[in-house]
Amino acid sequence: MEVCEPMVSIKIDGDRVSARVLGLHKLWAFKSRFSFKVRNIVDARFDTGVTVGLYRGLRMPGTHIPGVIVAGTYYRDKRREFWDVGRIENAIVVDLENEKFDRLVIETADPLETVALLTEAMERFGLRSPQPGEMTRPIT
Repeated sequence: MEVCEPMVSIKIDGDRVSARVLGLHKLWAFKSRFSFKVRNIVDARFDTGVTVGLYRGLRMPGTHIPGVIVAGTYYRDKRREFWDVGRIENAIVVDLENEKFDRLVIETADPLETVALLTEAMERFGLRSPQPGEMTRPIT
């Protein structure tokens, strides 16, 4: 069993983003799919600074095998985050407002393509992701 297959697939359908958790990651993350409004995306970025081994917060429910996988719902500093990451080099971060989750940290098969897809959707709604060098909320 390989834990590090691509984990989450993203699709844009009108004004909504659909995320589908793939394969066995449904078991690790205790979730198979979720969606959110494009208008509620604050930022979408490819982030190689994501660390899998650090404490992510209170896990409810989820899986954390240090250095291998972080998957599921995490609560920290009054924020609710969804993580599904095994290979940090494929991780993207999506900050949200007015949604079930405040932040998504997910692994996709092609992180640059996924960020471009989300950014294009944001631009269609008059939103945009911060440009390189602009301030973004750090992962703490």
